[in-house]
Amino acid sequence: MELGKRIRARRLEQDMSLRDLARQVDLTASFLSQVERGLVSPSIDSLRKISRALDVPVFYFLMEDVRPSPVVRRNERRKIILPTNVTYELLTPDVNRKMEVIMAELHPRDGSIPLVHYPHTEECIIVLDGVLEIGVGDQIYILEEGDAIYFEGAMLNHLAAKGDSALRYISIVTPPIF
Repeated sequence: MELGKRIRARRLEQDMSLRDLARQVDLTASFLSQVERGLVSPSIDSLRKISRALDVPVFYFLMEDVRPSPVVRRNERRKIILPTNVTYELLTPDVNRKMEVIMAELHPRDGSIPLVHYPHTEECIIVLDGVLEIGVGDQIYILEEGDAIYFEGAMLNHLAAKGDSALRYISIVTPPIF
């Protein structure tokens, strides 16, 4: 099922009109109608707003309807590449679980990762390569290869790659948000 049809199906499951959804996500009902009919594609920021309003992770709209294998092969990972060149790969079979595992990659020249706050989450980040600068609450931490940090999602306020090489990290989040 394509993206727009998934959004429409979920909106109807939530017994929500296009106007109701438009008000919640600060987009027009006309634009959302075009998205649902497959005439336009939403930006990743718009898709995040829509997913939050419909109470599902972003990957929910990007998944196929087949029952996934518990094994996620390297060449079969679902990916999202943001315009800022941040790449996210889903390492769990789907988003219908109690947690999700995401691998992210970005280069220091790409700036900070845009954040969307999810107040009822817990997250653990493990740095695989590079240097991560992370702001949690009023503290800034520098993590290097092999370092990990655990925090409540609402406390996260800054994520950026530092140094000269690409940053790769794994994020484990519960409940799923992406």
